[in-house]
Amino acid sequence: MNLAPTILDAVNEWLTPTFDEQTHAAIKTMMDSSPKEIEESFYKNLEFGTGGMRGIMGVGNNRINKYTLGKSTQGLSDYLHIAFPNQPIKAVIAYDCRHNSDTLAKTVADVFSANGIEVYLFSSLRPTPELSFALKYLNCQCGIVLTASHNPPEYNGYKVYWEDGGQIVPPQDGEIINVIENLKYDQIKFGANEDLIHYIDTEVDQAFVKSSVENASFNTPAEAKNNLNIVFTSLHGTSITVVPDTLALAGYKNVHFVEEQRIPNGDFPTVKSPNPEEPEALTMALALADKTNADIVIGTDPDCDRLGVAVRNNEGQMTLLNGNQSMIVMTAFLLEQWKKAGKLNGKQFIGSTIVSTPMIMELATAYGVQYKSGLTGFKWIAKMIKDFPELQFIGGGEESFGYMVGDAVRDKDAVAATLLICEVAAQAKAKGSSVYQELLQHYVDFGFYKEHLISLTKKGMDGLAEINQMMVNLRQNPLKEINGQRVVMVEDYKSSVALNLLTNEEEIMVMPKADVLIYYTEDGAKICARPSGTEPKIKFYISVKTELDSVDNFKEVESTLNEKIKNIIIAMQLG
Repeated sequence: MNLAPTILDAVNEWLTPTFDEQTHAAIKTMMDSSPKEIEESFYKNLEFGTGGMRGIMGVGNNRINKYTLGKSTQGLSDYLHIAFPNQPIKAVIAYDCRHNSDTLAKTVADVFSANGIEVYLFSSLRPTPELSFALKYLNCQCGIVLTASHNPPEYNGYKVYWEDGGQIVPPQDGEIINVIENLKYDQIKFGANEDLIHYIDTEVDQAFVKSSVENASFNTPAEAKNNLNIVFTSLHGTSITVVPDTLALAGYKNVHFVEEQRIPNGDFPTVKSPNPEEPEALTMALALADKTNADIVIGTDPDCDRLGVAVRNNEGQMTLLNGNQSMIVMTAFLLEQWKKAGKLNGKQFIGSTIVSTPMIMELATAYGVQYKSGLTGFKWIAKMIKDFPELQFIGGGEESFGYMVGDAVRDKDAVAATLLICEVAAQAKAKGSSVYQELLQHYVDFGFYKEHLISLTKKGMDGLAEINQMMVNLRQNPLKEINGQRVVMVEDYKSSVALNLLTNEEEIMVMPKADVLIYYTEDGAKICARPSGTEPKIKFYISVKTELDSVDNFKEVESTLNEKIKNIIIAMQLG
């Protein structure tokens, strides 16, 4: 087997006595039977992306296992002692339903405790947003959640949170990574100090549920809540541990659960993918909705930070909302509630990301609140809250089906968002409207924006090279025309330069560097190209817009926008 010298060096390191016999045996089996798998497992170190460190479970430095997570935790422990000198340090750890999440979480707890760090470890699986809440509730400096979100069953991951409850961001993430990379595997302290490990459950759960209800409910009459017919599915994930209690405490009793998907299961046996962005994931919930004549369907991903929503359209059929649409509906509702309460005074803001619908900016302008945009990932929205303490954060989201209500949780939070969308639906139904009709009215009031996502999967080492080359080609041969429309502006977040193609003027963008390109055309279309930070994919986000003078003309105008999106896909050879 001809392995590159760097890969061979990594393999040989993992065959030393630092690693256990089980690891040695697995490597030898792969060397005999699967040389390609050896390459994939050792050709690079796992990296922190937009959602932390995420990868396939197995042996090797490019896999999730006790050693890669142990090394990360050892480096993080060393950094914590530097960042918080001469004071007691506390960390909290949560994990989801994935295979090995419980044992990997205990490994992380062991390493923290071996380094003199007091650990609060959830006694069983919990949603990711509860970890963010628990971090501040328990006055910890650091939090870890073991999850791979909606990735396939063979994946797991490791997200790092800081004392404000948000995920780590630059330059701190780079500083932590440097410490980790300078460590050797034989420096990991695996010997637990069990006296420093405390198991937590009910007290934090109750506080989290109470906080969720306080943040996401808005004086909806009991009769309106009783009249809303809800279908909910946890898609075999963690939301089943707190969402039912949250809805019950808020007064929603008419809830039907998809029982076949209620029990947590890391194999996700009833779906192709446990991703509420994928329509197929909600098939069983939609069937139950038709059986029970439900008004709304809600499904959450395995770690309960994203939610998919389906509502009845004007013909009475269940229709899936995309992430931009649910974000618009929830944000408009929040803004209206704050306005009714007399709480808007110009010192509030909403937040989103550069790949999400520009329609969110129209909402901010209409309600006189500030709008802040960041890179993809909710850690950037959490950073906005930290960077602007003089402003109140109302809410915000991104196109990938995540939403955050207020600042009690500093990450996308499908617990509070589930309650919030039920509030929207209940109040709309009570006044003879619906979530769908509210959305169409927003298109009339703020402009009709239509978005579409093209996601191309490119797996493994070869796939990564292909994705990188696609971005290189886009930069070396920049598009000057898309679908017969001139490109008027190109934003390159890797070089931090926005180029006006009409005037040839350049503007430096004040935002962290990222491998993202955004094209704007003369007719208002926006096309973004971005490699995913958490999956082996390259994504193209397309947004088009026009005016909608009346709800009655919705279908006709939507058809025109759909045709424009289709032609952009053809022009860019993405279909």
